[in-house]
Amino acid sequence: MFVSDTAGPLLVTLLYVVFYYSTIVNVLRVRLALGREASVRGEKFDRYTTQDKRMLTADRVQLNTLEHMPPFLALLWLDAVLVSPVHATWAGGLYVLARAVYPFALGSRIEAGAPRRVLPFTFFGYACLAFLAGDLLWSVVAR
Repeated sequence: MFVSDTAGPLLVTLLYVVFYYSTIVNVLRVRLALGREASVRGEKFDRYTTQDKRMLTADRVQLNTLEHMPPFLALLWLDAVLVSPVHATWAGGLYVLARAVYPFALGSRIEAGAPRRVLPFTFFGYACLAFLAGDLLWSVVAR
């Protein structure tokens, strides 16, 4: 019974986890490519001290996804269990979509205009989190 009631939030959670692991794979892909490029030049690549914009971008996407995971999953599941699995599914699904568009808006290399390009998706994601928090708050206040 519980699984059927929460199928939507379960799917949203799995999509977010898959997206998160895809960001880790992207970090590995970029690191290997930069390592090969450095090797061809006869240099040693240090993944942690490089200022290469491709590595910095891959790291930013992965770490940004990771840092938003706890509040997102907490709000998603609190809302799904205590208020409405339907609300949680829609807000969570839109949040995952906004997070998935973020790397494309950022581009493969962090440039000066990148922060302005990601702001709409960042704020949309925050709006989804605010909806989930507001839904929970409203369920407490309205009682």
